[in-house]
Amino acid sequence: MNFNVLTDEVLYVLIGIVGILIISTAITLVLKKQKPSHTVDEVMLRIKSWWVMFFIFTFALVIHSTISLIFMGILSFLALKEYFSLIPFNRAHRLVIFWSYIAIPIQFLFIYFEFYGMFIVFIPVYMFLLIPIQALIVGETKNFLQSVASVQWGLMLMVFGLSHLAYLLVLPGKENSVLGAGLVLFLVVLTQANDVAQFLWGKTLGKRKILPKVSPNKTWAGFLGGVLTTTVLAVLLAPLITPFTLTGSIIAGLYIGLTGFIGDVNISSLKRDLNIKDTSAIIPGHGGILDRVDSLTYTAPLFFHFARFFYF
Repeated sequence: MNFNVLTDEVLYVLIGIVGILIISTAITLVLKKQKPSHTVDEVMLRIKSWWVMFFIFTFALVIHSTISLIFMGILSFLALKEYFSLIPFNRAHRLVIFWSYIAIPIQFLFIYFEFYGMFIVFIPVYMFLLIPIQALIVGETKNFLQSVASVQWGLMLMVFGLSHLAYLLVLPGKENSVLGAGLVLFLVVLTQANDVAQFLWGKTLGKRKILPKVSPNKTWAGFLGGVLTTTVLAVLLAPLITPFTLTGSIIAGLYIGLTGFIGDVNISSLKRDLNIKDTSAIIPGHGGILDRVDSLTYTAPLFFHFARFFYF
């Protein structure tokens, strides 16, 4: 696998993102000076984190195709590691966690060699069936279901789900289609824009709660505003970096907006169950890795199969 991910179209989008970040930073600085508030401080902290994440992601995406895959593998590892740090386990079952980590490089090797058949069944079939064997060998039945099911759930979301982001890079292109890097950029930008738009719409117009018991800060205005904003952005970006038609870009925008919201509240349910606010404090203003990839755990696999089925 060897390809140039930095096409002219991808470069234009990256430059556009830098422009948006610069404008957002300037506006927030003016608001902070004229009308200081907790909301403005929170937005400023998020923008600083977005700058850092943008540079890290861009470096990994454009420097080399193999580096891009390694970066995404590390992202899956960090997300899974953070997830395991939150989940209570019977120490007798700790080797189950070890085998789940081993699954990460194997899954990404299937991507590197473009072995789609094993990529799509390795974790949901082979790892799902093999993980309980290690717990059975130990012979400890206390919390057996909790340990095994927690590992299987974590592997499906943090590794299998996120690894679809990496496989976008190696999708075979049609005539006149753009490279997989464009699809990765399209997905990541729209997923993050959906999170941002939901936050801003919710803060400005949000009144009626959508899922008060799961995520009290989520509102109907935030949800609908986020989906609408994401769809408009999809229509604007799609002609530059995707093979989507106008209809396809609208569907993709709606799809990412809806599934991104579901991924977000899915992890919110986990945090509420564990009685924590953030999964960690590694990213200022954003919490942990899981707090940033929560939406991608849903948008990545679902968008991948949407793109692959209709365009590849």
